[in-house]
Amino acid sequence: MDKDAWLLLALFIIGLVALIGFFVTKSTNLGGFGRFSTSAFLLLLVLIISSLLFAARCLDLHILSNILFAIIGFAGGLFTGRDGSTGKPIPPPNPAHQRGSAESPAKSD
Repeated sequence: MDKDAWLLLALFIIGLVALIGFFVTKSTNLGGFGRFSTSAFLLLLVLIISSLLFAARCLDLHILSNILFAIIGFAGGLFTGRDGSTGKPIPPPNPAHQRGSAESPAKSD
């Protein structure tokens, strides 16, 4: 076997071990699947598939770098989260309640 075949085999084994380890840690005692674990699974799957395709020379380096930047950006947004635990977006401020806005009624003496 040449170096390319060994590289593909090594990436496949590392990816398989990562997926098996991911599913072993997701039990009912640890909370099961939630928003974070499902997203982490998808990120892991995209990373494994893109690395296998890159090693097989089916992906260009520029495409792989775009995929890696997307994974980093998505993971960063996933773990920073929002204020509050409801998951609802924070509504924008009402301009009528701001001081000095043009919509506020003027005092007449």
